[in-house]
Amino acid sequence: MTITIYIPRDTASISLGADDVAKKIAELPEDIKIVRNGTWGMTYLEPLVEVETEKGRVAYGPVTVSDVDGLYKAGFLSGADHPLCQGLTQEIDYLKNQERLTYARCGLIDPLSIEDYKNNGGYAGLKNALEKSSQEIVDDVTTSGLRGRGGAAFPTGIKWNTVLAAEADQKYICCNADEGDSGTFSDRILMECDPFCLIEGMTIAGLAVNATMGYIYLRSEYPLAKEILNDAIRIAGQNGYLGSDIQGSGKEFNIEVRIGAGSYVCGEETAMLESLEGKRGMVRAKPPLPAHVGLFGKPTVINNVLTLGSVPVIMEKGADYYKDFGIGKSRGTIAFQLAGNVKCGGLIEKAFGITLGDMINEFGSGTFTGKNIKAVQVGGPLGAYIPPEQFDMPLDYEAFQEAHAVLGHGGIVVFDETANMKDQAKFAFDFCAIESCGKCTPCRIGSTRGSELIERGDFKLMMELCDLMDTSSLCAMGGMTPIPAKSAFEHWPEDFKK
Repeated sequence: MTITIYIPRDTASISLGADDVAKKIAELPEDIKIVRNGTWGMTYLEPLVEVETEKGRVAYGPVTVSDVDGLYKAGFLSGADHPLCQGLTQEIDYLKNQERLTYARCGLIDPLSIEDYKNNGGYAGLKNALEKSSQEIVDDVTTSGLRGRGGAAFPTGIKWNTVLAAEADQKYICCNADEGDSGTFSDRILMECDPFCLIEGMTIAGLAVNATMGYIYLRSEYPLAKEILNDAIRIAGQNGYLGSDIQGSGKEFNIEVRIGAGSYVCGEETAMLESLEGKRGMVRAKPPLPAHVGLFGKPTVINNVLTLGSVPVIMEKGADYYKDFGIGKSRGTIAFQLAGNVKCGGLIEKAFGITLGDMINEFGSGTFTGKNIKAVQVGGPLGAYIPPEQFDMPLDYEAFQEAHAVLGHGGIVVFDETANMKDQAKFAFDFCAIESCGKCTPCRIGSTRGSELIERGDFKLMMELCDLMDTSSLCAMGGMTPIPAKSAFEHWPEDFKK
């Protein structure tokens, strides 16, 4: 009897030796079928090897090449016990305690099997969308409460409705996949492990606003995602899910992948449009909004990967189903990413409202070094540093805004007690100085002056500079740089005296 074994093929797993483990297992003297699935997001267990048994998929991890012979002798091909055995995959607490809507298929399926995708709910959302008018699709997305997952948290339905109402001979869907925040990898995981989900979401967005062309603006550091996305786009077209007559509906939509040149500011929507048009990635002044004058001067929907990836489940199960997750004005689920000095790093999809402390302690299991946590930074390199005294804060947009922090792209980076927060504050200015597009003075010059002020210990003037950058910068790059510096100075003033 053929034994089916799942070994992930995402970037993180491969970097940890998954290809070599797969090759070693293929050499075992048994009838083995290896499926290269995506990761479940439990990065601390990668490479995670799963064996299909009568009871379900039994997981072993993290597995190295040198572990394979011992696993074989212990009988892992029949799901036998071993020090690396994690039990049934679906019963692992890290996975079992999540609420997976967008990532329901990540880890479960072969990412490039469209049959796997359809057999697990894929394209059910598009089927429903094809039976609705554009306005009905937009209304459903509006009712769901979905907000942009890229950081700005703007209501998706309002953006789509603006583009739908715009008169134009051509409209576009642009997916911002320039995932550049520190400690973030949720976009990459979805693109590498369930690419049809993003393709389906973009196609529904095209139907909603009458756009026929979509572009995925992908960061150059994701070569495997580029390969998988291009293969998935080709397969979707061959199966009638892209092209000039989607599933015999007469509706048209096409997608192409475009690669960025490695600029952090191109995560900002107008800088991304400039780059897509072949220009230097610099921020545009607004108005006009991209919804009116976007790519090549045409009305354009710009959403990030997770926003668009959340649409299929909304169209499949209904706006009210999605809206039932979350709290307050933060509806649905969000992919949090635990990184930095944390014991169990990985991706966790949860409804808004879980506290920061529960996220770090229940999923992350504390620091990797075993030392006390000093701070966590949420929302990327320009997010606030948050002390343990505030870990009871719920992870939702409004609570973070009230605390002068941002959820951003859901990245959570953990620091233990050895971190120096003055150095971290300086890092924010240095990062901005390197990545600024240079268009506005507060960001271009202020970032350099901020770094100098920290060096010479003039913190009063540094705080005045922070206020200037906050109120005068052209985009969020300069406007958010003060956030980490101010939060570090507020909560750890003793570090600034050293």
